[in-house]
Amino acid sequence: MMQKKLTQSLKQRTIQAVVVGASAGGVDAMLKLFHRLPMRYPIPIVALLHMQNLRESKLAELFQHHLSLPVKEAEDKEEIAPGTLYFAPPGYHLSIEHNLQFSLSCEAPLHFSRPAIDILMESAADAYEAALLGILLTGANQDGAAGLQAVKQAGGLSVVQDPDEAEIDYMPRAAISLQKPDLILRLSDIEQLLITLGERHVH
Repeated sequence: MMQKKLTQSLKQRTIQAVVVGASAGGVDAMLKLFHRLPMRYPIPIVALLHMQNLRESKLAELFQHHLSLPVKEAEDKEEIAPGTLYFAPPGYHLSIEHNLQFSLSCEAPLHFSRPAIDILMESAADAYEAALLGILLTGANQDGAAGLQAVKQAGGLSVVQDPDEAEIDYMPRAAISLQKPDLILRLSDIEQLLITLGERHVH
């Protein structure tokens, strides 16, 4: 039944990029989400995890140790390449320009966070429109709710982790209450969605 639901959601959709946001509990959730993706996964994934104000993040190293696909920290003016998992660096807002390059900025924190999921998702929705998949996972504040709404309103596919499964359910519930996402799924089903997208991706 779930496979049928996923297939229907992907009908006539070409996803060119994935953005994923999470806060508390997000490291474990993202490791589960990405661990089966192959080295040559054809779609770029941009992930943002709220971290305490670290000067440098070891997220890319941590994830690269566990994953097959290439992992790196996003850099200012870097062109987004397929088959790469990018992490937002600590201390900067990360956004995606219309020319599909990253942009880093030092504007004030949003929802006490810099980087903020809303800023990444809203800019990605502007850049990719209907070709974007936005995913919001476990977290302890409402960052990401407005961003995921922007993804849906731009015609992209919006997905929220099932709050009953999330380590901290505040973030997914905030997104659901703002605008019901296209899909509310358990992590294993979101993982299957990503795998299915990769298998049927058309360059």
